[in-house]
Amino acid sequence: MKAIIIDDEKRARHLLSNLLTEHCASITSIEEAQDLASGVDLIKTSKPDVVFLDIEMPNQSGLDILEYFPNQIDFKIIFVTAYNQYAIEAFKLSAVDYLLKPVDTNELKEAVTKAEEAIKANNLNDQLNKLRDSLKQLSMDKIALEIPKGIMFASHNNIVYFEADGMYTNVQLIDGKQKTICKPLKHFVEQLEHNTMFFKCHRSYLINLKYVDELVKDDGDYLLMTNTKRIPISKSKRDQFLEVIRETFL
Repeated sequence: MKAIIIDDEKRARHLLSNLLTEHCASITSIEEAQDLASGVDLIKTSKPDVVFLDIEMPNQSGLDILEYFPNQIDFKIIFVTAYNQYAIEAFKLSAVDYLLKPVDTNELKEAVTKAEEAIKANNLNDQLNKLRDSLKQLSMDKIALEIPKGIMFASHNNIVYFEADGMYTNVQLIDGKQKTICKPLKHFVEQLEHNTMFFKCHRSYLINLKYVDELVKDDGDYLLMTNTKRIPISKSKRDQFLEVIRETFL
């Protein structure tokens, strides 16, 4: 981890730097600043993982650090001071820890370990959030089908139609394969309600309009799909279907 020590006392900075070097192997680099303003500049250029911050300094208290980072602090803070009365204020700022001068070696090691664990937890959260974003992006073009051996991600363009089969749904794919999913048709109707290419033409069918070849008005209305499958269209849905076709294709 990269560390920055902000303290107006040169001797205190060097003492803490030596303790970190000798007892905290996870700290790989250490930089120093003599006041909050220069420390903030150093933070912005060096991007540290943890900042050891003195509270009582000339001109400005270390507790004012949030004024420089109003949106987000992406480093961990360990306050280091000789004045115990600041402890409550320090923890209100979500400091990882609070060390009293003179710094105890064991307490320092515990504080660094706590900072390291917090950073790892944040990294995991970042990874999870990136995964969630990726899956959201994926869901814009694909749908997750829970098959017996796992989850299959099928592109919307590869689905010809969904067919109700009791509490199950048969999914017909463009390559001729069919998958039976342990979800009712309603599940997919709700998932794809904002995708204008899918249309529920019958209580048992949700079709992809891309693969409709013909609307046949003979021996009862039905839709002829590109794979020659005849899919019934209910009377209540026929006018709606024609309206959708006009909006989508004409």
